[in-house]
Amino acid sequence: MKLFQKLIAAPAIISLASGFAVNAAEINSTDLSDYANSNNLVSLGDFKSDTLFPGDWAYDSLKDLTNSSKFNGNSVSRLEAAAELNNLIAGGEGLMNGAAINRLSDELGSELAIMKGRVDGLEARVNEFEAGAFSSTTTMNGVAKFQLGAVDGPSTAAESLQAFYFYEIDLNTSFTGEDKLNVEIETGNNVDSGNVAAITDFGNDSTADVLKVTDLNYTFPLLGAYVSVGDSMDASKQFTAACEMGNVVDALSDCGTGNTMAVGGDQSISVSYDFDNGFSVAAGISANDGETTQGMFTREGEDIVALNAAYTADTFAVAVGLSQVEADGNKDRNYYGINASYAPEGFPTISGGYESSGDQGSQKGTNQWAIGLGTDLGEGSLALSYGTNGAIASNATDIYAYDISYSYPLNDSMSVTPFIFVSENSGADDTTGYGTEFVFKF
Repeated sequence: MKLFQKLIAAPAIISLASGFAVNAAEINSTDLSDYANSNNLVSLGDFKSDTLFPGDWAYDSLKDLTNSSKFNGNSVSRLEAAAELNNLIAGGEGLMNGAAINRLSDELGSELAIMKGRVDGLEARVNEFEAGAFSSTTTMNGVAKFQLGAVDGPSTAAESLQAFYFYEIDLNTSFTGEDKLNVEIETGNNVDSGNVAAITDFGNDSTADVLKVTDLNYTFPLLGAYVSVGDSMDASKQFTAACEMGNVVDALSDCGTGNTMAVGGDQSISVSYDFDNGFSVAAGISANDGETTQGMFTREGEDIVALNAAYTADTFAVAVGLSQVEADGNKDRNYYGINASYAPEGFPTISGGYESSGDQGSQKGTNQWAIGLGTDLGEGSLALSYGTNGAIASNATDIYAYDISYSYPLNDSMSVTPFIFVSENSGADDTTGYGTEFVFKF
């Protein structure tokens, strides 16, 4: 039986068996055999069984082997006992007492057979359901985020308290067991207007309250490597980065190496190869204007070519990257970046990165860097980040950004993260922001 089928059938059997009370009677072996080999969903009430009492060896054995509250001094039906035994075997518990398990299996064999027949019937129904249902090889992950915050700075229009939301569904389907078709569907209300959500890069500013496909790509193995091709996909899809910084301000993302380790793109191809010893290499190419009349990889388009290499160990990681990005006027800009992280056992995790670019015509080259610290604190985690506020031209005065946040898990699927940040502006007052993010994962 498939795992999906067992997940449906097992709770139904346990529920039916555990709540079933019967009078003492003999089980008709012919009916039992016919039932066990049938796909008919005959009621368990058609079968009768006697009762186990405290002092019976089977009752006392199950009490010793399980922590079930059923064996609290009250009698239980043999079907209830068989259900507990089935749980015990399925959970892999009690294997240190194999003799007791075997003897109980013999004693309650008829009742176990009844449940097996029930599962067989449910399996047939599940097979019918799966034939016209959602693909069994497709998984879905989702996230819903809410941000409540405000900024105080030169943009007075954004000083009011504002609320934003973001919703994403990530669908992954495998056709061979080694490949993956990825579809990302998003929506949100961040319009990137200089507010707190824009500075923190919350959500997706291109969806504007419209549910839309934002990424569609396919990954498959080829000659030992993995290849990703897709639309709206980053050229760095297969890149390995070493940054572990939990920043709030978007300008500090990827330890300041976003132009090399997290290169954007549109119609892209990304390839990676893992040497299985900690080393990996990757490359990516993207045509940003492939869906316009300018075409893909033409002189008129703005294309991207990028390379990446990384080494990952138990307590540290380091990655390097370079990219060539076409811009207006068909002048290429080359970026060079490196980032790393160090996480010694029992100490905070330290991350940092540096990236530079060469001159592009009359435009001077740029430099940017970021460093961050992350550590467990109580039930949650504390993160601090500091660095240049984006790429700074070599002939300009450096401006910086820094932030602090604390992420607290409400449960396995929910968390709340209050934050504060300062984002410096060239020739203007600093922007101070504060707020809270609520995240729901499913």
